[in-house]
Amino acid sequence: MKLKHRKRLIAGIVVGLALLVVLALAIVMLVSKAFTAQEHVVRTDWSFETGSLLEEMDEWQVDVNEAPLGEGLRAVQLVPQDLEEEGFTFYDTQVQQRLANTLESLKTEGMQWTATTPLAVLNPFGTGSNGLYLYFTTDQPTRVSYTVQVPHSDIPDFTADAADSSGQDFTRIHEFQLIGLVPGETNRVTMTMTGSWGNTRQVVSFTVEMPETSSGYATRLEVTDGSSDQPQDEGLFAMMRVNGTLGYGFFYDNAGVLRYEMVLEGFGLDRILFDGDEIITCASSSKLARINGLGEVTQVYDLGGYDLHHDIGFGADGEVLALAEEVGSQTVEDRLLSIDLESGAVTQLLDFSQLMAPYFEMTRPVGATDDFFWQAGEWDWIHLNSLQYLPEEDSLIVSSRETSTIIKVADLHGQPTVDWLAGDDRFWADTPYADLCLTAEGDFVPQYGQHCVEFLRDGEEEGVYYLSFFNNNYWSLNSRDDFSMEVADSVGTDLYGSEEDHSQVYVYRIDENNRTFSLAESFDVPYSSIVSNGSLCPGGSNWVVNSGISMVFGEYDATGTLIRQYAYECTMQNYRTFKYDMSIWFA
Repeated sequence: MKLKHRKRLIAGIVVGLALLVVLALAIVMLVSKAFTAQEHVVRTDWSFETGSLLEEMDEWQVDVNEAPLGEGLRAVQLVPQDLEEEGFTFYDTQVQQRLANTLESLKTEGMQWTATTPLAVLNPFGTGSNGLYLYFTTDQPTRVSYTVQVPHSDIPDFTADAADSSGQDFTRIHEFQLIGLVPGETNRVTMTMTGSWGNTRQVVSFTVEMPETSSGYATRLEVTDGSSDQPQDEGLFAMMRVNGTLGYGFFYDNAGVLRYEMVLEGFGLDRILFDGDEIITCASSSKLARINGLGEVTQVYDLGGYDLHHDIGFGADGEVLALAEEVGSQTVEDRLLSIDLESGAVTQLLDFSQLMAPYFEMTRPVGATDDFFWQAGEWDWIHLNSLQYLPEEDSLIVSSRETSTIIKVADLHGQPTVDWLAGDDRFWADTPYADLCLTAEGDFVPQYGQHCVEFLRDGEEEGVYYLSFFNNNYWSLNSRDDFSMEVADSVGTDLYGSEEDHSQVYVYRIDENNRTFSLAESFDVPYSSIVSNGSLCPGGSNWVVNSGISMVFGEYDATGTLIRQYAYECTMQNYRTFKYDMSIWFA
């Protein structure tokens, strides 16, 4: 009896342990799925703090309220009367037109708007919580520059030339969005109106008591200076898709001070495309938006049955390309969309599971015990995370994280075919794509888990060019059981890494004439197994590098030496950080 009792006890313990394991896995799955699901959440609460009602514009269904900016500047806010109704969003062109019509009414209602008594509207189009719209006239054509100070603090001054909505350098009618006001602080603004001969026509100052951020995110980042004495490039750092604070884009200056909080419908920016005096970017996981310098959404591109992931970029004339996945499909992160910028038509250009069907058939969905367990059940067999269109030859370069491979597709808008693969060719040795692998030239460790592959520059001859990217230097395979590979000791295999682990910025020289690739430049950066980017500043020689898992981004000089690093908080990771001159705001 004692033996039977002992056996039953042991069996019960085994069963109990098995149940605990199953329960733990179920909890991990639920938590991880909730984490990834946040990217698809759409904002339902658009409310914001406002002052007393001043006027009801029933014709446009917009209320004009006093803005809570203190006594230093009389400003208003525009509040759509359906703001709290189900389904409301500022990313609706009809809502935007109502707000624009209200602004026109205020501009022409008989007031004399001058630099000392401007029409001032806080966040007029609902897309930037601390953007201040100003409208006024001057006697002579002038341009406007301004300086934002935060008295009695160590926050550095912020000076900019305003980009007028007219596109003119000098004008009598001024309309622009003043960017740079620090949330939660008393800001003193000094505007200087300068004539075409460089003479100062007028100087006006006012104070603005800015509300706190809409997101609750930090207005200052922890800053550490590096060893390089090179100057930083001009512009603002754009933090994109900060997990834990999705639905916003954060723009910081070189001092690590928040100068603009972009309010989105959900998701994150991924990238900003500049098209004339407007930008095109992600508004939610299923929408792109065109936005002008005043913050007005002038066009919305609804992707219908697709969700965005990881990257957008210009394609052929009048086209934006987007990496996406089809809602309800068995596979994820393997589609390429074309969006017609005029009509808004969305077309699926490529389904990589068909383009690379022989390889796709060798893969399986992610399992609960894989490194990327949070994707368990998803068929993430290729995981495309960046795109680069080459217009001269109508070709596309994409980055595949899951295969640690850079892939070129030829004849994108015709009969697309895989042209070449660049990476560790051992991965493709037993596949139908072995002969398409470029040969590594030189002694270097190839990239693993790379992100944000970008065209850097043309090479010395036709058929030669350079690509830059963030080499995560992390090897993990979650979609095959029939393959394993030993990697160099310098390559990370742990999601969070160790003190010895580093990622790198890599620059490859691609030689299509000889079907080779080589490492032209590289430098070490903080380790990040996933996400991240290393991108050259537009028009400059410095690099901006975001190491998402390490929760830092930095600016590096041309030699890869750190100039300044910024630490931030997030849930697990921030996807990307670019630096932009933001020409829609600054002249």
